[in-house]
Order: sequence, then structure tokens, then C-alpha cells
Amino acid sequence: MAVYERETRVRAPFEEVWAFHADPAGLEALTPGWMGLRVESVVGPDGEPDPEELVVGSRISMSVEPLDAGIGESWISEITARENDGDNAYFRDVMEGGPFETWEHTHLFYRDGPDTILRDRLVYRTPVGALDPFAKVGFEGMFRQRHKRTRELLER
Repeated sequence: MAVYERETRVRAPFEEVWAFHADPAGLEALTPGWMGLRVESVVGPDGEPDPEELVVGSRISMSVEPLDAGIGESWISEITARENDGDNAYFRDVMEGGPFETWEHTHLFYRDGPDTILRDRLVYRTPVGALDPFAKVGFEGMFRQRHKRTRELLER
């Protein structure tokens, strides 16, 4: 499996950064427009539509059409893990259906005084494993934009 990681400091309180990322609306707010992301539905573990918070068992159905290229993909992710001890937290979403053979995205948060360290860790495999190294080029732009947008929205 290939791994991609990106880390940034957000000059905002841990609780705010965590809460923002646990809100389903945060996904759309952070995803760059060129990805053409559309969240179709979010369902909680009890089957309730539009939960206020992404918890273990929540499922997100979305579609992506990068660069309006006319090549869209459906994507379903499930939150498979979530922990918060007050100073460190994480949640993990795993792709159940979509464009990658494997996609496991762990969102990590660390309190660092008044700031928060945000780290994304992605373990993935493209349908053609030989293309895995080239996928990092797209990830770099996408996650750089997501981290920049997080800072724009949450830093004071």
C-alpha cells in the first residue's frame, strides 16, 4: 500500500478544529472546488439522515468529478474509528465503494498549547498499483488546499 501524509499547524483551539472536522458540512467546505465534490447523503449509524456529527458507523455517499472532466465517480465512505481524549483525537474513514482499490483516511488532531496540529494520513491503492506514486501529485494539491482552507476558516 502507498501512504500519503500532510501536517499543518492551525492557530485555533483543539476543540474547534476537532468539532469542525466532525461536522459533515466540513467536508464540503474543505474540498477544493476543482474536485467537483457533491455530498449526496450522510447517514448516522442508526440510519438517521443528516447527523450533526460524524461518529463510528456514519456513512457518507458522495460523487466527485475532478476538473469538470465529464468523468464522475460515486464514492461511499464509512467512519470506522473515532477517539478523543481531550488532547489528541482522530477519526478514520474507509472507502467502501469508489475509484480506489483501497482508501483509508485517518484525520489526526493534537493539542499544542493554544494551537492544533492537524495531520492527514492516507493509505491507498489505485486500481492499477503502478500508478500509486502518481496519485500523490493530486493528493498534494488537494490536501494543501484543505489545510489552507482549515486555517482560513478557523484561525483568528
